Amino acid sequence: MPAVVLIGTLDTKGEEYAWLRDRLRALGAEVLLVDAGVGPATVPADITSDQVAEAAGARVAALRAAGDRGAAVTAMGEGAAAVLAGLHAAGRVGAVLAVGGSGGSSIAARAVRDLPVGLPKLIVSTMASGDVSPYVGAKDVTLMHSVVDIAGINRVSRRILGNAAAAASAMAAADPGPEAGGADRPLVAASMFGVTTTAVDAARQRLDELGYEVLVFHATGSGGRALEGLAESGMLAGVLDLTTTELADDLVGGVLSAGPERLTAAGRRGVPQVVAPGALDMVNFGPRDTVPERFGTRNLYVHNPTVTLMRTTAEEMAELGRHLAAKLAAAQGPAALFVPLKGVSALDAEGMPFHDPKADEAAFEAMAAFPGAERLDLHINDPEFGRAMAERLHELIGGKA
Repeated sequence: MPAVVLIGTLDTKGEEYAWLRDRLRALGAEVLLVDAGVGPATVPADITSDQVAEAAGARVAALRAAGDRGAAVTAMGEGAAAVLAGLHAAGRVGAVLAVGGSGGSSIAARAVRDLPVGLPKLIVSTMASGDVSPYVGAKDVTLMHSVVDIAGINRVSRRILGNAAAAASAMAAADPGPEAGGADRPLVAASMFGVTTTAVDAARQRLDELGYEVLVFHATGSGGRALEGLAESGMLAGVLDLTTTELADDLVGGVLSAGPERLTAAGRRGVPQVVAPGALDMVNFGPRDTVPERFGTRNLYVHNPTVTLMRTTAEEMAELGRHLAAKLAAAQGPAALFVPLKGVSALDAEGMPFHDPKADEAAFEAMAAFPGAERLDLHINDPEFGRAMAERLHELIGGKA
């Protein structure tokens, strides 16, 4: 029976982990306790800190003697990740549960980072009420705010840690199983934004008709990173990257950048991909008063109280077109580029706030550097555009319509 794996620093959190271990066992779960601390453990572990450090090519004694907490946290995080990988390969991981402050949360976050999507990963953390992106990354990590510090078992922590134990136990025991008829359908990833939803819906419907299972990623930075990670994993038959707006945030300084590696994993792994400049007309910021002062005279659109969009200029669009063409040109597998001549987002259509054909054309001209870029006299949200992208991806994968 797969176990709930508890990963923590048993030199400083031994009492709390002993309580969690006993609570999980009372709930009927098998438990494996992994020590990721560098001091003497206060409770016995199933996998010791020496074993964790050795998995990272280090020695606990040396880490302790060095007195560098940051280096120790990094090493034990790497070791815990290696230990978890081995346990998962052996079929022994049903769920992972960790509790801690900033250091313990960092170790746990690194430990679970390489585990597959769908395997339960729960971290109870004092850091869960702030910016959690360093802990979640692009994976399905669940964070639970500890409210009080992880310092003993009291009437508050007992309830919160009890909830965490119950959640981990239940998730480890629950196996949703494969969807009927879906396990053998090739996986395709698609990127979407609210302003490209119509196009992606049309493409997704066509891909479904052609026999694919489509995973849609919201192009919000974390969504793009998740898509890149899945392409890197080798799980995908193809990528329909219709919404590449995160490139604009990365170039101009918006809040939804997926980083400079966006639009590279599929090409690096040789995964067939069909790409479009979806929503390159916009850069994302938070509430209107958070837009940097230097952009105060730009074309801004308040999408909702928490999101303000800024129209990209012709110069920025040209640079984005060059970036996109260069990334596709470097692909090691089949790639196609579709260009919607009547606009790249719902806000870029005729009569809408970001309608700017000259700026769009600057990008389109730069994209011509990619051989075979297909210019369609359509708006990106015309259903024919999405369907055409889907059919081309099917061809590149090697299917027959």
